[in-house]
Amino acid sequence: MRMPILKRSSAWIVVAVGLAFSATSILVAAEKPKDKRKAAQAERKRPAAEAMPELSAEAVQKIEAALPERATAKPKKPRKVLVFWRCEGFFHGGGIAGGTKAIELLGKKTGAWTTDVTREYADLSAENLAKYDVLVLNNTTRLKLPDAQKQALLDFVQGGKGLVGIHAATDNFYDWPEGGKLMGGVFAGHPWGGGGTWAFKLDEPDHVLLAAFGGKGFKLKDEIYQFKEAYSRANQRVLVSLDLSDPATGKVKGGRDDNDYAVAWIKNVGKGRLFYCSLGHDANVFQDPAVVRFYLDGLQFAAGDLEADATPKK
Repeated sequence: MRMPILKRSSAWIVVAVGLAFSATSILVAAEKPKDKRKAAQAERKRPAAEAMPELSAEAVQKIEAALPERATAKPKKPRKVLVFWRCEGFFHGGGIAGGTKAIELLGKKTGAWTTDVTREYADLSAENLAKYDVLVLNNTTRLKLPDAQKQALLDFVQGGKGLVGIHAATDNFYDWPEGGKLMGGVFAGHPWGGGGTWAFKLDEPDHVLLAAFGGKGFKLKDEIYQFKEAYSRANQRVLVSLDLSDPATGKVKGGRDDNDYAVAWIKNVGKGRLFYCSLGHDANVFQDPAVVRFYLDGLQFAAGDLEADATPKK
């Protein structure tokens, strides 16, 4: 009589273990979104990196292959560009390395500019900025500019120089309204994650700064931002936006009631000029010939060498 009892007991043990395992699996699965949020929050709290990642030889070759043969406009004089890449928040290592290399190689190949690179706040002093025609904020995050550097940055652009923002350059200045206004918007999340390939439309296919795309929209693997506060079409001329008519792109729910998800824009700031483009989360973006040409033209606009209409269009 004991054997059947033991068999039944063993069966119940197996069932109980199976139920416990299933419950644990359900709990783990349920915790995954929360865990991902925690991981993302932790990632954004990473300390500032002090060394720029090195690109592989293959990655550099791909950037070189994407470079245009010549500058779009002849520089009016020798130009100097300063690339600033400091991060106090999330560190876009690939985007920083890829963007910096692309700018350096563009300048060398086309003769449009020479390039210096820094992450030191001291190099944003009025005295040092006076040496340059364009300042590029390459994937900077949560910058803590000293007051003197804030004023130097405003004076630099308003006085007739150029400012270029790459991707996370809008993930700054949350407590400095003038800085957010200068950039044309403040980061408000990226529902279109870096693992996806998204569709983009040209707001003005015939605009001179969009010549790289041949009048046609395009797709690209990247992480795409949405903006709040200072962002307004009344303050800047939007050149590229997300194409929500694309099924994969359109099914993602953003946070704006007007569904206005701009990607790139330009504007005049006093006597100077701003070019911002949110493309550039990782190094692959700077291996795309059209995007690289777009950045070349944006930098030449910011420098004052490529004339382009920056009048806002609502």
